[in-house]
Formats: sequence, C-alpha cells, structure tokens
Amino acid sequence: MNQLSKHCRQESETGDLARSLGQALAQYFKESPDGQVNLALSGELGAGKTSFARSLIQSMGHLGKVKSPSYALCEPYSIAVAQHSIAVHHFDLFRMRSPLEWQEAGFADLFTTPGLCLVEWPEKAEDTLPVFDLSISITALPIECEREIHIAAHSPTGQIIFLKLESLS
Repeated sequence: MNQLSKHCRQESETGDLARSLGQALAQYFKESPDGQVNLALSGELGAGKTSFARSLIQSMGHLGKVKSPSYALCEPYSIAVAQHSIAVHHFDLFRMRSPLEWQEAGFADLFTTPGLCLVEWPEKAEDTLPVFDLSISITALPIECEREIHIAAHSPTGQIIFLKLESLS
C-alpha cells in the first residue's frame, strides 16, 4: 500500500497538497474517462476536510463555487477533463444519525458509475460504503493552520493516482 504523510505548516501548503491530488485525479480521468474513483476524507470537526475538498475539486477544473454538502448530503459537479465530462459527487455524512440513512438516501449507485465520489465523514456510514481507492486523513495540530495529512492508496486505481500525485509533488 502506498502512503504519504505531510506536515503542512500553513493553510496554503494544505491547499497545495489538495490541488496536487486534484491534478493527479484529472490526469487519471484524462487517461481513463470511464474510470471510477472513491475517496474517503476523514478528520475531526474543523480539521479542514471541506477546504481540502474545495481545493481538490477546483484544481480538477471546476470554475464555480464549491459548496459544503453538510445539509444537502451530496453536492454534484460536472467537470470537463480532456473533452470528457467527469461527474464528481462530494458527500458530507456528518449529520447522519445511522448508516440506514445513507442506504435510504439512494446514493449507492453513484459509487459504481464513472466519476469521483469524495466522502467526508465516511465512518458515519460504517460498512455500507464500498472500499475506497484513496483515503485522506487530516489532523489539526495545536498550532493554528498546521495540519498533519496522511494519504493512502487501497486499490490498484488508488495506486495509479498515488503515483501521479508523487510525480507532481
């Protein structure tokens, strides 16, 4: 399993890492427009998951606002990558009270169709989500704006994207 740990001393460094991952994902989708990637984004409340997701989605080519999906559960985006439209679904499961809510919401099919599913608070759905290709864990440190970020690949697709990320870093 490929893993990366990065200590980010400033918010800009965290954004840079998110943008690099977004560029790696865009490269992957340029080569595999029918690919499907599931990405988990974990961390305590206020760790910076949504900010990380925002930088990642915008670096893939989304030109508009990236909203927090806290209340909607899912915010969909369509991103043009090399003359292909890539579906990106940004989930925030923080407000879920049980995994049953996730199942009843009817989003499971999005995890098997081409595109990117990015899930904040994946632990709220327990074992009802598919295996993630990549997991990102963000830990806020005692010094303001400092973060410890761990990225791990858990599948062959995740390893391909991870290698692209390493070449950009």
